[in-house]
Amino acid sequence: MGRTIRQAARATLHLVIAAAMAFGLYLFITVLLITAVLTIVVVGAWQLPETVLLLRRTAGAKRGQTAAWTGRQIPEAYQPITGTLRERLRISVRDPGTLIDVRWMAASYLYGALLFPALLLWPPGLVVDGVWCGLLRRDPVVLPLIVRIADLEARWSEALLKPSPQALLAARVEALAATRADAIAAHGAELRRIERDLHDGAQARLVALSMRIGLAQRAYDRDPDAARKLLADAQDQAQEALTELRQVVRGIHPPILTDRGLVGAVRALASGSGLEVTVGVDGLEDDGVRAPAAVEAAAYFTVAEALTNAAKHSGSKRATVQLERLPRGLRAVVRDEGLGGADETGGSGLLGIRRRVAALDGEVTMTSPMGGPTTIAVELPCVW
Repeated sequence: MGRTIRQAARATLHLVIAAAMAFGLYLFITVLLITAVLTIVVVGAWQLPETVLLLRRTAGAKRGQTAAWTGRQIPEAYQPITGTLRERLRISVRDPGTLIDVRWMAASYLYGALLFPALLLWPPGLVVDGVWCGLLRRDPVVLPLIVRIADLEARWSEALLKPSPQALLAARVEALAATRADAIAAHGAELRRIERDLHDGAQARLVALSMRIGLAQRAYDRDPDAARKLLADAQDQAQEALTELRQVVRGIHPPILTDRGLVGAVRALASGSGLEVTVGVDGLEDDGVRAPAAVEAAAYFTVAEALTNAAKHSGSKRATVQLERLPRGLRAVVRDEGLGGADETGGSGLLGIRRRVAALDGEVTMTSPMGGPTTIAVELPCVW
């Protein structure tokens, strides 16, 4: 009985909020009429995109309320309203998501007009008396009825707000275009970094090595001691050049990933980070199956960047790393108990993580409130 009463209370709250939102949409008619008139006379055409954005936020609130009741997320599929006024107007009018929101709003006028009086006038009263009768066990039929009405309202909203296949495809194409642009930018930045490292490091040392060998050849007959010293210096230059090349290679794909796998590589990162790092592993060592090399590299560089930032900026001496095998992917989470306040615009590290993960169609989530903690989580899709 207690579970039924709680469910009825949730249903009552859901229907009250739904009725209030439907009633609020009637007030939105004024905004629509003003926008329509100003758009027709051209002088207020700029207001149309803003009205569409307001409608998107209203529909988004309804999606959230419906998802809270059903437990199923309703995806959004909108084209970003950006560019010149002409482009913003074109997107606002032609976006399939706009038509879906307008259809939902029109339907809300209808069922809102029915739902709001029903909540207030249905005898003995679904809002108060229904729950009260259930509490006193006088009318066990009322409680399931209000839950069924809430289910019907949620299914109705879900059906209206669910994007069409065309809208989902358009949003997917838009997302892939943005991801491709980020991947190209990240690839270009990586190439420039490799070129800079080779030019300033290994190449410079190889040039110095060639010069010392040439000097040693010319001094060999007349001053063997000087030639031997030059050759010894050349050997040191060769060792330093090899070290520089190894560092460049590690920046492309760390050899430790190939040798030890992701778990071993992350544990090596943790031991050399200068922090007290606890590494947790879930499902990655069960059967020896490894993620694709690109996925392991993205997870490795995410952990490396996050631990580096924690050591430099967080003020904390401890951090945790959690690696988890998902049914269709890999999840890596780095958390520190530091000062928080991490800002993606403050440097290229966090932006680099986001671009690297986006290139693999993954997701990055970062939370870093002032005072901490800072948590960076990435999910990378892959087939095991």
